[in-house]
Amino acid sequence: MPEPAVVFDKVSKKFRRGERHDSLRDAITMAIKSPFVNRRRADSLEAQEFWALRDVSFEVRPGEALGIIGPNGAGKSTALKLLTKILRPTMGQCHVRGRVGALIEISAGFHGDLTGRENLYLQGAILGMTRPEVTRKLDEIIDFAGIRPFIDTPVKRYSSGMNARLGFAIAAHIEPDVLLIDEVLAVGDFIFQQKCFAKLQEFRKSGAAVVFVSHNMQAIVSLCDRALLLRPGREALLADVGTAAELYATPEGEVIDPRITVTDVSLTETGSGERLNRDIVPHAALTLAATITANVALPRCRVGFEIIRSDGMVMFSGSPMVGERSPIDLEPGMTISFRVDFRANVLRGSYRIALHVLDSNNLWHPIDISGLASFVVHETTRIAGCTEVEPEYELRVSTPSASLSGRA
Repeated sequence: MPEPAVVFDKVSKKFRRGERHDSLRDAITMAIKSPFVNRRRADSLEAQEFWALRDVSFEVRPGEALGIIGPNGAGKSTALKLLTKILRPTMGQCHVRGRVGALIEISAGFHGDLTGRENLYLQGAILGMTRPEVTRKLDEIIDFAGIRPFIDTPVKRYSSGMNARLGFAIAAHIEPDVLLIDEVLAVGDFIFQQKCFAKLQEFRKSGAAVVFVSHNMQAIVSLCDRALLLRPGREALLADVGTAAELYATPEGEVIDPRITVTDVSLTETGSGERLNRDIVPHAALTLAATITANVALPRCRVGFEIIRSDGMVMFSGSPMVGERSPIDLEPGMTISFRVDFRANVLRGSYRIALHVLDSNNLWHPIDISGLASFVVHETTRIAGCTEVEPEYELRVSTPSASLSGRA
């Protein structure tokens, strides 16, 4: 078995609220201050300090792809910045072997006053490419990025999508042993995203190790073997990608808003009373039930219901409290028992169900319960799309009559 290309060994990272992260500049400042600062244990927290990552371990071998998932603030980008040595771990060790291609921030390493072509050489040098190597791959990189008409324009005039195109194209063509990608690809258009995912698959087949941070669960599931689920204040989970993605789509995977408590959650096939534990076919009848308890006063609230595809597309959004139905004034300790029967008129894919508790007057911030339950639709007769239209086909094949076939 080959040696790991990426090693993250019992890594912890803490920050102080209101303080700069420890970049090289901050490290120099701290080195000057250190003789005058009282020593303290690395594993303890002082006032205003918090753990961004706590005792996280994983390895990625050549040809493997690891997805890092979790809610905002869980430490996903911090993990990549530790691997690229932008940040230093508070405890533990992390390193990569071989040439690294990294795309963590859209315009990281770009100089706004330089043109795309000039930044291509600059970024290539930062990533370890020689000038002749960049020149040899110049046209290939520009064509992949799809910005040839603007390659001699200063990048400060580029859109975020153009910056992402150029940044990924450079990182993808240095022939890396390890590729580190953050969510920045989300700013690209659909066609460019598909090019990127195809390129990532090529890297895997060529033996490169890939670490991929994304909220796009469809991309994570299709690309990665395993996934690391990070949750603020909770132990990280490293598992096969299906297990991690399934947990992420439940209340266990995300932090529920402290203003409410959600209990008695169930998703069943309508009438069965048994929790859904298998794939379903389009048009299957499902029932969602949940109890929401208010921990604080929530005046004028409404409850909304959503079905969201794994790529983030909202397939349905509705509420039983529209029209003439008045909002509810919830006091601490009061509960809402929510139940909805619906049909999964959607095509193949993974879907999660979300509830929203909203203020009719928008005076308090909405409460999103984004990982309440999930279901998977599996079918074999549909090719593409997002909804089930229950087609009934009629297909006839006929041959020319004998008289017609004998004519000149």
